[in-house]
Amino acid sequence: MTRLNAPWLTTPASVAVCTMLTEAGHQAWFVGGCVRNALIGAPVSDLDLTTDARPDRVMALAQAAGLKVVPTGIDHGTVTVIADGAPYEITTFRRDIDTDGRHATVAYTDDLSQDARRRDFTMNALYAGADGRIADPLGGVPDALAGRVRFVGDPVLRIREDYLRIMRFFRFFAWYGDPALGIDADGLAACAMNADGLDGLSAERVTQELLKLLAAPDPAPAFASMAACGALMRVLTGAAADVLTVLVHVEQRAGLAPDPMRRLAALGGSLDRLRLSKAQAAMIHTLRADQASPAEMGYRHGAAIAIDKLAILAATMGQEIDPKAVQSARFGADQILPVSAADFMPAVQGPALGQALKQAESRWIASGFTLTRDDLLRGAT
Repeated sequence: MTRLNAPWLTTPASVAVCTMLTEAGHQAWFVGGCVRNALIGAPVSDLDLTTDARPDRVMALAQAAGLKVVPTGIDHGTVTVIADGAPYEITTFRRDIDTDGRHATVAYTDDLSQDARRRDFTMNALYAGADGRIADPLGGVPDALAGRVRFVGDPVLRIREDYLRIMRFFRFFAWYGDPALGIDADGLAACAMNADGLDGLSAERVTQELLKLLAAPDPAPAFASMAACGALMRVLTGAAADVLTVLVHVEQRAGLAPDPMRRLAALGGSLDRLRLSKAQAAMIHTLRADQASPAEMGYRHGAAIAIDKLAILAATMGQEIDPKAVQSARFGADQILPVSAADFMPAVQGPALGQALKQAESRWIASGFTLTRDDLLRGAT
């Protein structure tokens, strides 16, 4: 029997939460990402549990144990228990009653295997007891260890329960799949068959999944599969998936960390299907449209954005980033315009003041940032 030897299993907080349930005669299982990641040696962030205890029972037990409890998802059977400042999401075993492609109606169950069968991928249907013992009702352990992202049961049925699972399929392949194995053929065929279901999802949900996918160390193989099955055109019409392969290489050679916004800008395509913040949309516009020199990009937008622009241009041309261009970007980022509006007053007032300052800035940039304050003021008179 496979057992976990993870440090978070034995922290006082984890022990307190599990004991709270088991001493009352209930099951307590860590579930999903924390189990999967501990199994494959990936970082663990969130600790989620599942139990046969109903939500109101979990809340009562937590309060009796002196633990803070918040009904974060009570309608879906989830409460959050805070122990030693750490949040533990605890969800009652569930089974699906009805689904519409976006939402599911669920009922509680006492059967862990029924709970497992409603999950998306076998590697997420993994459970670990407080002693590290793993319950694997659907063969998720070998899939996780092999890097094989496989839907639970019939892929078509799983997708039609929630079409966002198409996006999750590619995201999980990017993060946990083994490119040498290739993407699961049955899963890919099911995504192709149901790609139009993505049209009915909210822009917020699609955007969240897309950015998580783009944050993977190398999302290029996943995006190539997305393009092949018709899913990419549903969320990013006109995108060129092949540029990611080159961009990832450029990033690695330049020592740049993965960045979803840089990669989204490089992909091109329409953003109409996405819901980006104003700051994110402005960044994408800058990275796609601004044709300034590296030094001016650094001055106007900062070194990081200027270097992102250089990476995108290099990938587009199939080249590596020019180190001299990086130096120029960093040099520009350090420059401070040596004049201000006050320097032109009182001789210049009103709209003419802004125009004078803009002209001075343009001359200063064109000089390679060499013109002094006196030079700029002489040119303005």
